[in-house]
Amino acid sequence: MSEPFSVPVTVRGYETDVQGHLNQAVYLNYAEHARWSLLHAAGISQSALVGSGVGPVALETTIRYERELLAGDEVRVTCAFEWSGGKTFRIEQTVVKADGTVAAQITAVGGILDLEQRRLVADPAAVFRKLASDPGLFGLA
Repeated sequence: MSEPFSVPVTVRGYETDVQGHLNQAVYLNYAEHARWSLLHAAGISQSALVGSGVGPVALETTIRYERELLAGDEVRVTCAFEWSGGKTFRIEQTVVKADGTVAAQITAVGGILDLEQRRLVADPAAVFRKLASDPGLFGLA
């Protein structure tokens, strides 16, 4: 199995809280950044999604904090899609420190929203296959 897609991030001082560690809400921003970076790397832009009448939506997100992150820490945020064949998919993400220590694990459930009908599309994998120049980044053939 290949390594999951990942992006580098440096923890910025203004993202930390009074204890000096990364604020809990910022983990969500890092995860979202990695997901949009994967979309971009696969050849899907926001304008292409909107032009196709669809958009990704987050339905559930769980974060498991394992180690604190401090200002200046260098991390990689991974992103791997898991497909079940229904209207939703899972995204497994890990925030990994430069020394390999896992700082957080993020699990999300997402879908693709039909922007006109305001309902989830029946086959989100088909949307990614159609729009992506590299659907393999989503684990799709």
